[in-house]
Formats: sequence, structure tokens, C-alpha cells
Amino acid sequence: MSEATKPISGCLLIAEPFLGDPNFERSVILLCEHNAKGSFGLVLNQLSNLTLKDAIDDCYVEIPLQVGGPVEYNTLHYIHRLGDLIPNSVDLGDGLFWSGNFETLKTLVNVGQIEEKDIRFFLGYSGWGEGQLDAEMNKNSWIVSEKNTDLIFDTKPKEFWRKILRDMGGSYKVMSNYPTDPRLN
Repeated sequence: MSEATKPISGCLLIAEPFLGDPNFERSVILLCEHNAKGSFGLVLNQLSNLTLKDAIDDCYVEIPLQVGGPVEYNTLHYIHRLGDLIPNSVDLGDGLFWSGNFETLKTLVNVGQIEEKDIRFFLGYSGWGEGQLDAEMNKNSWIVSEKNTDLIFDTKPKEFWRKILRDMGGSYKVMSNYPTDPRLN
């Protein structure tokens, strides 16, 4: 996996080990949209204690919900590798899609045509206003990496931050072993 230098839609933002923001400590964010007006992303490695069945009245499947970020925790977002099966999905490349027609998705989930391994649901999102993410990048708060769709869906959320850094190799592999609190080392 090669490191990119600037964030682009579809890339991963990996929190520096000592970012200092509890909302994003050891987070990996899929950047779904990045433009002059701002940025929108979903944290890939923070589980909630809720399932889809808990959040949506007419959904009957207990797919775990993740925390997409601290903004609008009362909204539901999703990524998937189902392509055109979900109309109006946004293609993020590498077989990864964001959003799409929710009614179609809900029907397919309820009748068992979508497996948990092909979709991730998120409460809330991570958002940055105009120029905000670029300012954070200038402070070296984030490591930018290309995405790997299989890694996103096949890695347990608790292991994601360490795994992606280890896979990047070199100094990133060393960074993956940094303690959460260096004072306890």
C-alpha cells in the first residue's frame, strides 16, 4: 500500500498515534468526499453497542453499527461492495461504494440478499469545514493512504489501525506498536 501525499475522495486517513483528539484516537477514516467546501468521512474502526435492528424500526437484521464520527450521531450512513445492486450508490473505486437507495437496501437486507460481510453501517460521520482538513494535514495529524476494500471489510474494527500501519511497513510498522499512553510504558 503506498502513501498518498494529499487527501482525496476514497482515501484513508489514519490518525497519528498521539493525535490528542479523543473523538479520533487511533482512528482510520474513509474519506468519502473532499472538495473546496469541506470533507465527509466515516470512522472505520469504532463499534457502537447498537445493531441495525435497534436503529431502524422496519429492519429485522442485527448487523452491528459503527460510529462514523462525532457529527450528527442521529444519522445513518453506509458503505458496501454491492455495486449497482443498490441504485444511486457513489463509486469510490476499488469495488467500494458509499450510500445509495436506502429503501432498496433495507428490502435486500431484510430478505437476506445482503450479507454482513459486504456492508458497514455507521451512526454519525466525521466532517470538516472549508480548509479545516487541509489545516490538520499541515499539522501532520493524519497519515494518508490508499484504500484497500478487502481490508476495510475483512479486518476487525479493533485491529484496523494497527493492521493498516503494519501493512504500510517501514516507520509505519514501528508506529503501529506505539503505546496508547506513553507514560505507562
